[in-house]
Amino acid sequence: MRPQHPRYVIAARNGVAAAFGLNGLAVATWFARVPAARDALGLTAGELGLLMLSLSAGSLLALPLAGLIANRLGTARTVAVAGLAMAAGLVGAGVAADAWGWAPAVGAGLFAIGFGAGSCEVAMNVEAAAVERKLERTIMPRFHAAWSLGTVAGAGLGAAAARAGVPIAAHLAVIAVVVGAGTLVAVRSFLPDERAAAEGGAKGGGLLAAWREPRTVLIGLLVLVMAFTEGTANDWLAVAFVDGHGVSEAAGAASFGIFVAAMTVGRTAGTLALDRWGRLRVLWTTMAFAAAGAAVAVYADSVPLALAGVALWGLGACLGFPVGMSAAADDENRAPARVSVVAVIGYTAFLAGPPFVGLLGDRVGVLRALLVVPLLILPALALVPALRPPRTPTRTPEPVKAAVD
Repeated sequence: MRPQHPRYVIAARNGVAAAFGLNGLAVATWFARVPAARDALGLTAGELGLLMLSLSAGSLLALPLAGLIANRLGTARTVAVAGLAMAAGLVGAGVAADAWGWAPAVGAGLFAIGFGAGSCEVAMNVEAAAVERKLERTIMPRFHAAWSLGTVAGAGLGAAAARAGVPIAAHLAVIAVVVGAGTLVAVRSFLPDERAAAEGGAKGGGLLAAWREPRTVLIGLLVLVMAFTEGTANDWLAVAFVDGHGVSEAAGAASFGIFVAAMTVGRTAGTLALDRWGRLRVLWTTMAFAAAGAAVAVYADSVPLALAGVALWGLGACLGFPVGMSAAADDENRAPARVSVVAVIGYTAFLAGPPFVGLLGDRVGVLRALLVVPLLILPALALVPALRPPRTPTRTPEPVKAAVD
C-alpha cells in the first residue's frame, strides 16, 4: 500500500507538473506558428534560421545563470519570473511579426522566450527533484512527460489556429495569458525553501565548484548523449523516412508521432521500473533499446518494421534526460548549481545536433546519418554508473506534517 503524504507535497507535485506543461505549451506554440511568421516577415530559410538563433541565445545565456538565480530567489520565484518572461516574449514576437513585420523585434521576443524557458528548465528540475525526495519514489520522468503533453497541446492548438486563420498576435497573446497566469498559480504550491542558509550552501556548492565535480560533468555528458538521441529524432525522423524509406510526408509525420507517443508512455510508466530496479539497470536497458531501435529504423526493409524500431527508440530515449536531472539534484543544497551545469552540457546537443546530422546527411543521406545515435549511445553506457546516488546525500529535515492526503 502506497504511503500517504502531506497535502502540501501533493499540491507541490501538481504545481510542478503544471509548470512543466505550461513551459512546453509556450515553446511549442511559437514553433507551431513559425511558418506563418516566416511568411509575414518574408524571410528565406537561411534568414529564418538566423532569427531562430535568438531563442537559442536566450536559452544559452539563461542556463548557466539559472542556478545562481534559483539559489538567490528560490525555485518558486525563479519559475514565476521565467514564466512571465516567456509570456512577454510570446506577446512581443506575435505583435512584431503580425502588426509590425519587423524581424529584429521578433528576435527580441524570441530571446525572452528562450531566456525564460532556460531559466525555467533549471528551476523546475530542482523543484521536481525536491518533490521527488518528499514522495520517496521516482516521479521525475512524469514531470517531463507533462512537458511533452504541453508541447502536444501547443502544436495541436497552433495547427487549429493556423487552419482557422487566427492572427499570430492574437493566438500568441491568448497563450501568453494562459502561460503567465497559470505559472503564477502553479508556483504558489511549490515546496517552502528548506535549503541550507547561504553560508552553508555556498561552501563548495557554487557554480564554479560544480563544474569541477567529476560526477556532475559525467552526468552532464550522459544527458548530452540522451538529449542528442531525442533531439535527432525530433529534428530528422520525418525527413529520414520520407527520403530514405520513400514514404509520404504524412507517413513521415506519423513516424515522428510514434516516437513522441513512445517517449510519453515511457516517461509515464518508466517511474515504476526505476523504483523497482534502480537507475543503473533501467538506464543500461533503455539506452540499449534506443540504440537497437535506431538501427532497426535505419536498416529495416519494411516500413512497419522501421516504425517498430522508432517506437523502441522512443521508449529507450525517454528516461535519460529526466533521470540525469534527478541525479544532479541528489544533494538538495547543491542542486541548483549542479542542475545548471548538467543543463548547459546537455542542451549543447540540441544546438549542435541538428547541423551535425544535416552535414552528415549531405554525405551519406539523412536516413543513414541516424546511425550516429547508436554509435554515441554504446560508449555512453560507461557513463551510467555516475548516476548512482551518493551514499550520504545531504538532506534537510522534514517539516512538521500537519495534514495528510
